[in-house]
Amino acid sequence: MSALYTQIGNLVEQAAPPADGIFSRTLFDDDQVKTVIFGFGQGEELSEHTASMPAILQLIQGKATLTLGKDTVESEAGAWIHMPAELPHSIRATTPVVMLLLLLKKSTPAGDQP
Repeated sequence: MSALYTQIGNLVEQAAPPADGIFSRTLFDDDQVKTVIFGFGQGEELSEHTASMPAILQLIQGKATLTLGKDTVESEAGAWIHMPAELPHSIRATTPVVMLLLLLKKSTPAGDQP
């Protein structure tokens, strides 16, 4: 593997949903993005919370009910959601779920370094 990139061949294999509970693991973390994979058992829920930075959620496997601000949306594998910083959100797995979370860190472009 090259030091120039990171490759993960199969995201589902990184977080097989547990029968009960929620599994999470950081896959990648640098100055620009933190990538976390989640596995949710059916019926498991992350209660409403916010993130201090913009985030992207992608459902890789399963179905979930997401609360995004005041909206409730039913999502399934293939769904992609961008959330601004501080948006209240929650997730409830209606089936076993694998979800990818990208936390977008603020960074200074290379040409703008002090």
